[in-house]
Amino acid sequence: MAGAGALGCGRGLTRPAARASGPFELMAPDAASRDPAHDALSKAPAALLDRELSLLDFNRRVLALALAPHVPALERLRYLAIVGSNLDEFFEIRVAGLRGALRSGVPPPGMSLHEVRVQYGRIAAAARALVAEQYHALNASVLPALRERGILLKRHDDLTGAERAYVADFFEREVRPLLTPIGLDPAHPFPQIGNKTLNFVVELSGRDAFGRDTALAIVKAPRVLPRVIRLPPGAADGKATFALLSSVIHAHLADLFPGRDIVGYSQFRVTRDADLWIDEDEVKNLRQALAGELRARQFGAPLRLEIAAGCPPSLERFLATHFDLAETEIYRCDGPVNLVRLASLIDLVEDDDEKWPAFKPGRPARLAAEPDILAAIRRHDILLHHPYESFDPVVEFIRLAADDPDVVAVKQTVYRTGVNSALMESLIAAARAGKEVTVVVELFARFDEEANINWAERLEQEGAQVVYGVFGLKTHAKLALLLRREPDAAGRTRLVPYAHLGTGNYHPRTTRLYSDFGLLTAEAEVCADVNEVFAHITSLARPARMNRLLLAPFTMHRRIVEMIRREAKHARDGKPARIVAKMNALIEEQVIRALYAASEAGVPIDLVVRGACALRPGVPGLSANIRVRSILGRFLEHHRVWLFENGGERDVWLSSADWMGRNLFRRIEVAFPVRDPELKARVIAEGLEIYLTDDADAWTLDAAGAWTRVESRRGGRRRSAQAALLEQLRERAKED
Repeated sequence: MAGAGALGCGRGLTRPAARASGPFELMAPDAASRDPAHDALSKAPAALLDRELSLLDFNRRVLALALAPHVPALERLRYLAIVGSNLDEFFEIRVAGLRGALRSGVPPPGMSLHEVRVQYGRIAAAARALVAEQYHALNASVLPALRERGILLKRHDDLTGAERAYVADFFEREVRPLLTPIGLDPAHPFPQIGNKTLNFVVELSGRDAFGRDTALAIVKAPRVLPRVIRLPPGAADGKATFALLSSVIHAHLADLFPGRDIVGYSQFRVTRDADLWIDEDEVKNLRQALAGELRARQFGAPLRLEIAAGCPPSLERFLATHFDLAETEIYRCDGPVNLVRLASLIDLVEDDDEKWPAFKPGRPARLAAEPDILAAIRRHDILLHHPYESFDPVVEFIRLAADDPDVVAVKQTVYRTGVNSALMESLIAAARAGKEVTVVVELFARFDEEANINWAERLEQEGAQVVYGVFGLKTHAKLALLLRREPDAAGRTRLVPYAHLGTGNYHPRTTRLYSDFGLLTAEAEVCADVNEVFAHITSLARPARMNRLLLAPFTMHRRIVEMIRREAKHARDGKPARIVAKMNALIEEQVIRALYAASEAGVPIDLVVRGACALRPGVPGLSANIRVRSILGRFLEHHRVWLFENGGERDVWLSSADWMGRNLFRRIEVAFPVRDPELKARVIAEGLEIYLTDDADAWTLDAAGAWTRVESRRGGRRRSAQAALLEQLRERAKED
């Protein structure tokens, strides 16, 4: 086990004190000095792209889906809301770190305050441009597309008489009783404004009831109120007509201040620092400490002020001064200040024609003929490709912990599982039945902390052994292990292990939205490694040597770099060499250096990177043999797949880890090989090769750091990897 100092960074527990250099993660100097590409990077820092700007570029690609005519109208609205949600988290976490450095005057290691200011300015300019594009997309594309299909989101001025009457009644019945206007004076200070809440600032004329000049007031919209209100058919002139809560309150602000005129007003929203920081030296019970931090998250340092585009300048200055925000931190919104909440409109529309067509996930052929899932696993490994194949086998696998009397123990990691989870209920049932249940609950799964705390409490109440991983390291590995009593050939009872390893979370809802691979196996060496990972997490002992798995933060980074360098050696020796890798993000600098060196050695490298990418491809003398693409479509591309040609052996790995410093050094992560020839071929075909031929949902990154949508080379006929995989599912289901 690394020393305590190595465990105290990067998990949202204590402020990171090492490894950061601007947006990149740096390796030790001795490791860097051995790398052939080190000199090139040292002389050309532009060879690395900025992580934060790359994240904003990713959101610009998501925004393009909101503008795509082939995307169903309501799904276009969903992508618009996703961009809003991503930007919220970007500010709450990524911008928060930079803003904190500027406020404290203490830059991250490896950066000067000047460099932080320059980077912060570039990020602010790019974010403001993206927000402007987002509202233009809403007003010029998304809302008109919905309107053409009879789905109307109306401003108050556009409501019919009957609709206004309904809204007025709704305001009096449902809204007004919950509003508490605060007139500002020394006895009524500016109220606490929670993170990302909807509020109104109002300027009033005349004097208040006590004859004083109280010119300003604040009105907070309670979070219990719906942000989108469906108007009843009798009061609506469209197929589905909606009004926003913000417009309802706007229209009736005067009712809250009788006897006074409203001079000006604006809705506003403040985004705050929402990262969680806990001092390792002060914590006795992590769950209790985190519960306290969650309450404080609502009132972290202000980072961004969103106001209506027509906000009077005097009110803008007042708010900016109160929240201590600069001009570059104010965002004027040509529409509602919270586009994320528009997503609730989608579920209020019953017309499925304006949504992605429903599909039924299939079951892999290896399970179709065998109802006993453990018998099928004993026969051979089973690969699951979500969302194209059902997550039900995983649920069935965990349910055996409670239902099968011969299963005596179950161990599972929990990162994100949701508020309602059949998997967690099965673990609780297993504990209630007296089984040995060990659950590693990651309390710092960002923005799922509260749900995980609740599950941990319920599991403990039923007698399960619950641990919270390793302090200072997030447990991000996706692992489950069953131990079952079975007779051997001699009739003696033995404990037989069965394991599930995955690239995605144990979250039944997201498995219908995210692309991930899972592997069910009874291979002895893999199961022994999985058991060893659990023993390492629970006992804090140094992990034993792994037979098959790679484990971060111990062996994974070193082995990735070694495998990249091995491909370079094969290329120099004239042996087959190639690297194809798919992941969510590529940031870690030494991995990038190794890829650059392999490129210069002649290794063809294809990378499919959904989000942030710091590697600059196609640079002569540095990365000429590297191609980078990104796939954004109906499903969120989430699986991490690595193919190393290895002289023709074709090593294939699946992993929970991206090639980022946080994954490789500050998390418990696992990578596992796919060795079954049939399953290996499936992973290569379904998880890698099909994405390299996509010209419908694909973008490519060029040497200048710009992303460009791939043009079709089939005479206008485009090939979507996701659509092709859905089609393969239908064909496979017919064969079954």
